[in-house]
Amino acid sequence: MLPIQLVSKFIKILRSAASPSQIAGGFILGFLLGMSPSLLSLLNLFIILLIIILNINLATALFAFALFSAFAYLMDPFFHSLGFALLVDVQSLKSVWTFLYNTPFIPFTRFNNTVVMGSLSISLILLFPLYFLTKRFVVIYREKYEPRVKNWKWVKLLKSSQIYQMYERLKFLGE
Repeated sequence: MLPIQLVSKFIKILRSAASPSQIAGGFILGFLLGMSPSLLSLLNLFIILLIIILNINLATALFAFALFSAFAYLMDPFFHSLGFALLVDVQSLKSVWTFLYNTPFIPFTRFNNTVVMGSLSISLILLFPLYFLTKRFVVIYREKYEPRVKNWKWVKLLKSSQIYQMYERLKFLGE
């Protein structure tokens, strides 16, 4: 996806009718999915189930997934180092890891993979701050910046075009 398209989709999400909580919830679930190196794990299937069940903004979840997948790929060496330290170097946690590995279904989360453990640790640390920051960002954007964006010359020019006016007349057909 081109950066311009990404910014355009992000602005559409911010201007949507979804509440800031729905947008922030979708963002953090997409964040969790994007930070995980393996899409086919029990934990990721649980997150996908949450995305389907909860009343969150799906577009935000997909946007965050795309954004953080690229970021997580770049951070894999750091995640590996952190995961290795947690799984191997911290002696007090060895009994916990052994217990979890011998528990039914828990090994399907792939927690014993160093990259998975490192990315999951960072994701869990950032989860709540990211939720509240995203929620606050949406509120600030809607209060302060959305009116300014609507008054930009190129936005007014786009809205005055015949293609946009035809879209406005026909958009109810897609609902």
